[in-house]
Amino acid sequence: MSNTPIRKVVIVGGGTAGWISAAALTKLLPSTISVTLIESDSIGTVGVGEATIPQIRRLNAMLGLDENTFLKATYGTFKLGIEFSNWGQIGDSYIHTFGDVGLNLANLQFHQYWLKARSLGLTKNLWDFSLHKQAIDQNKFGRLDHIGQTSMTGLSYAFHFDAGLYSAHLRQHAEKNGTTRIEGLIQDTLLDETTGNIKCVKLQNGEIIEGDFFIDCSGFRGLLIEKSLGIGYQDWSKWLPCNRAIAIPSERTSTLLPYTKSIAQSAGWQWRIPLQHRTGNGHVYSGEFLDDDVALNTLLSNLDGEPLGDPNHLKFSTGRRDAFWHKNCVAIGLSSGFMEPLESTSIHLIQSNISRLIELFPSNTQEDTNIREYNRQVSEEFELIRDFLILHYHQTQREDSEFWRYCKHMQIPDTLKDKMDLFSQSGRLYKKSEDLFKESSWVQVMIGQGLIPDTYHPMADRLSNEQVSKFISDIQSIISQAIAPLPDHDTFIQNHCAADLQ
Repeated sequence: MSNTPIRKVVIVGGGTAGWISAAALTKLLPSTISVTLIESDSIGTVGVGEATIPQIRRLNAMLGLDENTFLKATYGTFKLGIEFSNWGQIGDSYIHTFGDVGLNLANLQFHQYWLKARSLGLTKNLWDFSLHKQAIDQNKFGRLDHIGQTSMTGLSYAFHFDAGLYSAHLRQHAEKNGTTRIEGLIQDTLLDETTGNIKCVKLQNGEIIEGDFFIDCSGFRGLLIEKSLGIGYQDWSKWLPCNRAIAIPSERTSTLLPYTKSIAQSAGWQWRIPLQHRTGNGHVYSGEFLDDDVALNTLLSNLDGEPLGDPNHLKFSTGRRDAFWHKNCVAIGLSSGFMEPLESTSIHLIQSNISRLIELFPSNTQEDTNIREYNRQVSEEFELIRDFLILHYHQTQREDSEFWRYCKHMQIPDTLKDKMDLFSQSGRLYKKSEDLFKESSWVQVMIGQGLIPDTYHPMADRLSNEQVSKFISDIQSIISQAIAPLPDHDTFIQNHCAADLQ
């Protein structure tokens, strides 16, 4: 590779991936590095990424976005977690909340004390001790950082929003900070014959756009990373068999719920995402187990309002690139891989990967050590998210359809099997550095779908039975007192971030 200083970054593709990348780079890189984004209005975006996780708040804060202004501009609502219905068994339901459940005590996680209390017949439901679940049940929301004078954390939250409007909001921000946008379609990519680096891209109108460093945000097409540089794709369909989705908006419901709904169907699941102006709906399913027409009818028959548009059909293969950074090109967004939207990780992966790129941003095009470290970190995060998603499908008691029988009995990665085996024995979990999901997330999904440990950690016996009873009772009282003064979700939006829907 040549020792060329990085002076010009070219982003190929817009959408959420392109404009997050542009906004972050123009905010954090020195002004001596220019950022150019090429996109075409004639190419649509996938546009299903309407639900997020709390890490997006750090991204917005870093970019200097005012939260209320951003929510008004994107017709956004607040999200405290995801309700999973019919996943463990038909009729079952649980919430994967964004917050800790209960309160860790004396270097031991709360669920260990809950397991002891459960063995004593003192409690059955883990979510009786969740601030987020109680807020969801009462349809309340507030910006609550912590609970009174206690060490209990407050409400950790994310957002639902219109992904197209979010991209437009980011575009305004990025262009204000110096990003140059070029309208056009890519016709060809030219490589340096000596180094194999990308030299430039050629547009259909004949214009040549040169760059020192390229970011591929071209979506599933992978114009640079795949078609020009030949980087392959690892298909994870044997573990995550859903490979199609249908998305359609519908009329908004009268009450805006502060959570996403995920409803398991016969060969996949349906999402329901409340926005200020409409509800986002979709059916993610496996084309190997379900006919497309049946999938569409299932979605349309389960809308809670009149449809507002035509259905958008998508095909995908869950997986990742063999490498995410190759030569002088990094793939960000769908060009780097696809994780189905079960846990709303798509925008997070854009955010985390552009953050890693900025941390490892090279001073020239010869720094191979940066490339290796970037690829290592991103690979590990993808695989840990993969395992978390597989957990939802595999940890089920359902055998009512061919799809669920396959998921229940399929072979899973050893990394996930070891984690499930360890937890099933005595509730132990260990978090890896690149794991997006903290211990409380793993605990909620495992217990929510019926993986109850055989026993609890012996450290929980440092509390007597009476002390455990008082401990969990006190937590319930603290949560009730914290929830009482919060406004309902609709009222909070109207008072702080209501969009102009006229």
